[in-house]
Amino acid sequence: MNLFAKLLEYNEHKIPVMMVTVVSKKGDSPVDVGKKMIVAANGEAFGTVGGGALEYAAREKCKELLKSNSCSLQKYVLNEGKVVENATTLPMICGGVVELFFEYVGASAYVTIFGGGHCGQALTKVLKTMDYHVTVVENRPEVYEQIVGADRKVKMNYAEFIETEGLMEGSYAVIMTPSHKYDYNVMHKVLHKKLEPKYIGMLCSREKLEDFLQVTYEEFGDNVDLSNFYSPIGLDTGGGSPQEIAVAIAAEMLTVKYKKEGHKHLRDDSSKESN
Repeated sequence: MNLFAKLLEYNEHKIPVMMVTVVSKKGDSPVDVGKKMIVAANGEAFGTVGGGALEYAAREKCKELLKSNSCSLQKYVLNEGKVVENATTLPMICGGVVELFFEYVGASAYVTIFGGGHCGQALTKVLKTMDYHVTVVENRPEVYEQIVGADRKVKMNYAEFIETEGLMEGSYAVIMTPSHKYDYNVMHKVLHKKLEPKYIGMLCSREKLEDFLQVTYEEFGDNVDLSNFYSPIGLDTGGGSPQEIAVAIAAEMLTVKYKKEGHKHLRDDSSKESN
């Protein structure tokens, strides 16, 4: 029961985890069916599925699956001299075969929004309908008090948040602060720290984007990786109100999440014009 208490604790703190369960075994192994282990996104582990090479392999698989919020069934052979179809062979001498079920427990996605103005608040409302965990970072006292619906709101300088807390690997980030200077500071801080969100979008005009790209290439070089950077942000829906912009951004995030192609992204039009 201590394991489930720990699971609730992680859930309360909005920390995604993998729950690993031994679902079958044949032959000798260091663990029984039903044993469980939790591996959290912050690297902590609780419980056990046998220790040694099996547990190490399980933890590594958890790290991989946490990037995509995925579940999986994996088979392991506990004998380095034995090969079994559709199974991973481990450097052990037990000789048995174990199956582990990896279950993702957490929000559908984790999103950090820099800026809690009209568009930021509208986007928060849209994302919460999809069971996304939303953190809003805002340094304006009068705006901070207006933010509702977020799982967490942080009263802090935008770039300082990146410096102190970073961004979860595989998460989503949206930059829509009240100043392009702040926008640039956040994005450049992400590049400096070599963070790897799955998606990072910036709300700005094409003119401001040209200025941003010029400064960025000067600072980081022409080969800087901006493949996960979307600006102008959103799908090209034609809408211009905060609510319509929020829907366009959420839709773009879904295309990234589910690896869908063929949609018209505003950033694609921008890259064509710049060429």
